[in-house]
Order: sequence, then structure tokens, then C-alpha cells
Amino acid sequence: MEQPFDYIEMKIPAKPEYVGVMRLTLSGIASRMGFTYEDIEDLKVAASEACTNAVHHAYDDNEGGEVTIGFGVYENQLEVMVSDSGKSFNVQEMKKTLGPYNSLTTIDEMNEGGLGLFLIETLMDDVKIQSLSGVTVLMTKYLHRERVDHGEQSITTNHSE
Repeated sequence: MEQPFDYIEMKIPAKPEYVGVMRLTLSGIASRMGFTYEDIEDLKVAASEACTNAVHHAYDDNEGGEVTIGFGVYENQLEVMVSDSGKSFNVQEMKKTLGPYNSLTTIDEMNEGGLGLFLIETLMDDVKIQSLSGVTVLMTKYLHRERVDHGEQSITTNHSE
């Protein structure tokens, strides 16, 4: 059963000067949800990379075009979807077509877009990419994410007990 969520969608012209509008919206949503300053900065950088890739690579110079940004606001997570198809989409249907991002390419072998995807993968908790008609990137950041304990000692462990 799908958990309930609010969905907010915006479209911006595929021009660099509008990426900041998306960042402001994202910052407001994440702040309202209670994300930390650091997590909000990570969200803004990752989403900006996805939008910037769409702006620079999705359309020819004179083609115009739009970038659609969707925000799935859940109780414990925020999903940010960036699509350069320029068409509105059904978020649930789109999520079914997205595959996990998995790159075995080293940073040295990546082009500019690949480095952006590496950065997105590093900053977000889950990343899925679909590139059948245009490119759609779905990024998830968990609120108050629990850390997985691998049985290793941590520098923050209190050893005075």
C-alpha cells in the first residue's frame, strides 16, 4: 500500500536563470518538513545538478523547452523528480519505469553530465534514472534517516561507560 503524500509540480523554462526558482521552492518544502540545514543544502545541490543537466543537454539552443520538477512530500522522505520531457506526468506511473542509478565508471572517465550524476548519487539516499523519452531523475532524501550499524566502532561512540 502506497503511503499518503502531497505532490507539488512546477515547470520552468529550460534556461539557467530559472534553476534558482526551483532551489528556493525546494528549500521551502524541505525546511517545512524539518530537514537539517546540511540536508537542505545537499538537496539543493543535487536537484540543481539534475536541472542544470536538463537545461544544458535536453534541448537545442533555439528549441525552448521546459523542465518539470515534482516534489513528493511524504511523512519521512522527500522525493524530487526532474524531467526534461516538458510534459506533465503521472508521478506513480513514472516511478514504475525508473531504474536504479548504478555507474561503474570512474570519476576520471565521466563527462560533465556523468560527474553531476555521481554528485547526485553521493548527496541523495536513493537515485533512479529513466531515459526513454527525455531524461527523468528521481532523487530521494530521508528525514531523520537511521544510520545502519555495521558493528564497527565509531569515533562518536562513548567509550567512558
